[in-house]
Amino acid sequence: MSGHGKGFGTNPEADLPVVRLYLSVDRLSGDTCGGCKEAGRKMRRKKQEEKIMKKRMLSLVLAGVMTAAVLTGCGGSAGTDAGSTDGAAQESESVDEAGETADETGASEETAGEDAAAEDGASDTAGDSAGGTFKIGGIGPLTGSNAVYGIAAMNGSQIAVDEINAAGGINGMTVELNFQDDETDSEKSVNAYNALKDWGVQVIDGCVTSACSIAVAAKTAEDNIFQLTPSGSAVDCVANPNSFRVCFSDPNQGAASAQYIGEHGLATKVAVIYDSSDVYSSGIYEKFVAEAESQSFEIVAAGAFTADNKTDFSVQLQQAKDAGADMVFLPIYYNEAALILKQASDMSFDVKFFGCDGLDGILGVKNFDASLTEGVMLLTPFAADATDDLTVKFVTTYQEKFNETPNQFAADGYDAIYTIKAAAEQAGITADMSNEEICTAMQTAMTQITVDGLTGEGITWDASGEPTKEPKAVVIKDGVYTAM
Repeated sequence: MSGHGKGFGTNPEADLPVVRLYLSVDRLSGDTCGGCKEAGRKMRRKKQEEKIMKKRMLSLVLAGVMTAAVLTGCGGSAGTDAGSTDGAAQESESVDEAGETADETGASEETAGEDAAAEDGASDTAGDSAGGTFKIGGIGPLTGSNAVYGIAAMNGSQIAVDEINAAGGINGMTVELNFQDDETDSEKSVNAYNALKDWGVQVIDGCVTSACSIAVAAKTAEDNIFQLTPSGSAVDCVANPNSFRVCFSDPNQGAASAQYIGEHGLATKVAVIYDSSDVYSSGIYEKFVAEAESQSFEIVAAGAFTADNKTDFSVQLQQAKDAGADMVFLPIYYNEAALILKQASDMSFDVKFFGCDGLDGILGVKNFDASLTEGVMLLTPFAADATDDLTVKFVTTYQEKFNETPNQFAADGYDAIYTIKAAAEQAGITADMSNEEICTAMQTAMTQITVDGLTGEGITWDASGEPTKEPKAVVIKDGVYTAM
């Protein structure tokens, strides 16, 4: 194995003179003189005893080397250990030269083989501690109605992992990503987390959705495992000190949406349709209403629905139409939004629509006329048509790998991995640290780093787990998200 110290008994040409020496001495000790034979036997016994003592000393030396490799961990131990085992190799060779008979030669070669194995083990340990693997576990919906979010976040995360590994990893560690499907089900998200624990996860990149992220956050807090959700926006996603997020929180999205609509004069009368049974939707709605009081528009209607009744929105749409709304705010997910756009068209309700990051993915809804999204606006920190170098590179790579244009969740996933990298480097994380040590160090490091990512430049975090970055908005034109 490359990088290891010199092994014993691995070079036949180097061992050959030793064997010849043993045979030569054996022949000398084969004198037919009885006294000589007796003297020879005493000499061999004495030297054999000396040899055994030397081998015992050598075993102690090798044990010490291996123990030092384990205790030292990362940071230069590989070179030290390799030098130590080289010294042991030289002593083993001097011990071999003290052997006498052909039988002793065989015993010496067997011992040398065991010593070589011990040395290889010590070198492997040193190599692992100097680099090793950093295990990141992802959790999100890869199947079900919200799969577009989870698949995008997974794909974006994997692109980042591939780039980081190609550049040398994190603190010399190879990054490994294991992404589990939770089907947007809180119980299944916890099951996914438990599977990642069995795998040996060290940091959690997830969950993708809010309710699942909250469920897993309770477990990571108990286990002292650092958690960074790329897109879980509910307040309680980062209620624990070990949890942080990349995206805006629901309150931030609600307030920022109201500010954007008001400051840009996008509407004068706004209706809201939201899911009162969903923490994401209701959280955004509450802050939107509060911020709207200080803006130039008024809220003229608010229609709620629940998870048990989310297919017929005719009542909410008629309410908004009757109130004279010139904009409908949709703090909901894209599947329900697609139904609302279709039903609004069917009732000839010509109105502007504005949403948040939950609408990202609406262009990919199956059996939906995407032309109905023309002019739909949404608050999002990522626009695939941006011309900065980082976005162009990411979009190109994503399209080449997955044959589609990345959405905000892909960008969130990408930024989450690079945020973990920045914090791990700031904290000096190594593969041999315990999860509790990693978690504590990462918590501190998160408040010290600044990340220039796809979803914002100069992103920073405070101890609450919330990011600070500028909101952006996009509008759908000709089937493409375009920056406003």
